[in-house]
Formats: sequence, structure tokens, C-alpha cells
Amino acid sequence: MNRKILSLAIPNIISNITVPLLSLVDLALMGHLDSDIYIGAISLGGVLFNFIYWAFNFLRMGTSGLTGQAYGANDHKRVNHLLYQSLLVSLMIAVSLIVLQRPIEWLSFNLLEGSQEVKDSARIYFQIRIWAAPATLGLYALNGWLVGMKNAKISMIVAILVNIVNIVLNSLFVLVLGLTSDGVALATVISQYVGLIVTAVLIYRNFNAWIGWTHLKSYLDLGDLKRFFSLNKDIFIRTLCIIIVFTFFTSKSAGVNDQVLAANTLLLQFMMFFSFFMDGFAFAGESLSANLYGAKKVESFYKLLKLLFLWGICLSILFSLVYGLLGKSILSILTNNNEVIGVASDYIGWVVLVPVLSFSAYIWDAIYIGVTSSKAMKDTMLMSTLLLFFPVWYFCKPWFGNHALWFAMISFMFGRGLFQTIWSKKAVFSKLRTL
Repeated sequence: MNRKILSLAIPNIISNITVPLLSLVDLALMGHLDSDIYIGAISLGGVLFNFIYWAFNFLRMGTSGLTGQAYGANDHKRVNHLLYQSLLVSLMIAVSLIVLQRPIEWLSFNLLEGSQEVKDSARIYFQIRIWAAPATLGLYALNGWLVGMKNAKISMIVAILVNIVNIVLNSLFVLVLGLTSDGVALATVISQYVGLIVTAVLIYRNFNAWIGWTHLKSYLDLGDLKRFFSLNKDIFIRTLCIIIVFTFFTSKSAGVNDQVLAANTLLLQFMMFFSFFMDGFAFAGESLSANLYGAKKVESFYKLLKLLFLWGICLSILFSLVYGLLGKSILSILTNNNEVIGVASDYIGWVVLVPVLSFSAYIWDAIYIGVTSSKAMKDTMLMSTLLLFFPVWYFCKPWFGNHALWFAMISFMFGRGLFQTIWSKKAVFSKLRTL
């Protein structure tokens, strides 16, 4: 079972590491320009696209769970149907986003806090990057399908390629052509379409026996689409909570001043790096738990759960130690702005706590997706958001300022794992007993 976990986790970890590394390159390029406005611009722009894209993360999470169960049951027809259905839905959503880009822009920048200079640069970033929507959402669908099919190598190859293309174009546009945050956005658009095309080609070449084309009408069946969205609406709400929390965090950071916004943005990279690393094991957990659940292999399912938690404990301790010992050195790599480094250093203790207090949430997410317990996952996320994050922030803000913001974030992450552990008896184990 460990070999199965690692065969999926390692390629996914490699894929995921390229994502924060790309963010670090973006921040490093902007952090070495003559103004901290550009760090704030890609931070606000990034938060906006996190809000937009994460809201539709069900295209990956829902597709992986359903595909994994169909693959475990050896249902060729269902596997094929899920691939094209998820792609069709992703295209419909992407076209809607492009058509509605102006009202989205107006509403977003009226809600987000920040200086006018930061907002002006972030608007340009948004106006360019929105055109990557079809490619980005299409990749969500394809990668979710690949997770369900227990193939992490294609996603790894494409992720590495996309991020190499992105980093090269970032460097060209910023260092050679003299662009700023607009160059970062343009590089993202181009690299996303490269990734979509390459992924589609590799899927066709490697899964030809599993996929085929049927009439478009079968994917537009309103009853089937309704069932697809009904199952995924809980994942949508769950993801929306995460978006709201991170958007609120960044917006309140911007409301203090540009230095705090830049400092919190840099510190969030520590948190994101751990999350992408843990997601490697979470993706493995999604795929294997869905396959085992679909194949009704209960004993192997319990073994998988035990080993996933063991890996999570080891990784979280390792990351907390690294952040505690090397945190300030990492900050100096991300920016040479001593004022921002000084501000960030005052709050670095919070990111040391993130791994050990949050790892269980990633593992439970994977298991809940594997057994398609989306309602329970949604309910525990709502509780973490409404009963922990916002109350902690509003209660502690008058006395602790930016520390209250980080305390609220830590409470939110810890609460997710705690509530999921409590709910697992009904959401996971009761389902296993029916197999």
C-alpha cells in the first residue's frame, strides 16, 4: 500500500512543488523591482483569480472521485462519459467568465481593499489573465480525471512543462522587455494553453482504450447535468468558504498598508508550499480511496487511511522544523526589501504552527472525496469558517491587529481537521460498513 501511495504521491508532489515555485519566482521578480506596489498587484490579482477558479475546483475534485469509483468498478462507459462531461462543463463556465469579465472586475475591485496604485496594476493583471479561463478550467477537469484513473505522471510532466514555460516567459517579459505585473499575467495565459493542449494529446495517446466519442447530445442531457451539479454543489460551497477566508485575509492585510500586505503575501507562500506538498498525498488518497471504495475493498481502505495519516504526521513535523529554523533566510530570498522582511519576521511564528495544526484537513478532504461524502465535507468547512475564523478575527482584532488575522487563519485550518475527524464516523465509516 505504501508503494501505491508513493507511486501517486511523488509525481503529484513534484507537480505541486512547481506551482509554489512559480509563485515564488513571480514574487521574487516583483520584489526586486523599485516598488512594493507590484507585489501587492499580483497578490490582489492572484486572490481574485483564486476566488474565481477555486470556486470551480469541483471540476477537479468531483471528477476525480466519480472517475476513481468508475475506474475501480471497471465501468468503461462511465469513465469516458465523465471525461467529456467535465470538459463540457468547464468550457461553459469559462465562456461565461469571459463574457462577464467587466462586471466581475467592477465588483471585485470595489470589494477588495488596497491603495489606488495597487488596484490599478491589479486591474491590468486581471484584464490579461482572464483570457486563460478556458485553459485553466479545462486543465482542472483533465487533471481530476487523471487522478481518478491513477495516473499522476501525465499531470507531473505537464505541470513541469507549464511552469518552465511560465518562468521563462516571466523572465523574458519582466527582465528583458521591462513589463511588470502585466508581463506575469501574459506569461500565465500562454503557459496555460500550452498545458491544456499537451495534456489532451497525452490522454488520447495513453488512454485510447478507455475513451471514445459519442453524440454531443448525451453530454447535454439535462437530467445527467443536474445530477452532476447536484453532487458537486457541496464541493462548490466548501471551496467557496476557502476562497472567502483567503480573500478576507488578503483584503484585510491590504487595508492596513502596502507593507503588511506584502509581508502577509510572502508568509502565505510558506503555507501554500506546505499545502501543495501535502496535496501530493491527498491526491494519492483521493485516487486510491475512490478506487478501493468502488471495488468494495474495505480492509485495504482502512490500511490506506492509517498510512496516509502516518505520512501526514511525519511531513508536518518536518515542515514546522524547517520553517522555524530557516524562515527568515527564506524571506530574504523572496525579497530584498528590508522593511517588508522586518514586518514579516514579526509574524513568522504563525507559519511554523501551520503544518502540525493543519495536515489532517488535507487527508480527510481526500478520503471524503474518495467516498463522495461531499455534504459532510461542506458542513465541516462551514463550521470552521463561521464558528472559528470570523469569530476569532473579530474578537481578537482590537487587541492583536495583524496577529489576530493569523490566529484566525490557524484556527480555521485546525478546525477543518477537527470537525472532519468528528464527522468521519457518519461520513466515511458508516459508508464502508454498507459495502
